[in-house]
Amino acid sequence: MGMNSFVNSVDLLHRALDVTTLRYQVSSNNLANSETPNYKKQYVNFESELARAFKSRDNDHEAFHMTTTDPRHIQSTQPKDWRDVEPRRVTDFLTTSDANGNNVDAEEEAMNIVQLQMEYELLTRLENFEFSQVKTAMQKLG
Repeated sequence: MGMNSFVNSVDLLHRALDVTTLRYQVSSNNLANSETPNYKKQYVNFESELARAFKSRDNDHEAFHMTTTDPRHIQSTQPKDWRDVEPRRVTDFLTTSDANGNNVDAEEEAMNIVQLQMEYELLTRLENFEFSQVKTAMQKLG
């Protein structure tokens, strides 16, 4: 395992932990507002944007790039860096709601929270594993 793949793995794990934390906050907020009239549930969009960035990077070698010799020239689209992808909080105005205008399913949000807690636990274990691999490699070298 090269240092670069380690850095990328840890970077990605950190991003996943951040997104999971944000999702936990959003689900908790949804649950807390499950009885609030006209409250619309929110969710976090991240994976689809991340996948789009990876796809743009992977397909970049096939893309047509114009040579630009002046900043005023039309720039070719550069592949999107996955490290620039930010999670987006999205409000769900589309799903049907209760008579009071609220569209939160309290049971679904409670299940989300449990699932997110488990996901966070798994991600921290993965991160610990990444660091233990490096520690083992360094002990073998030293």
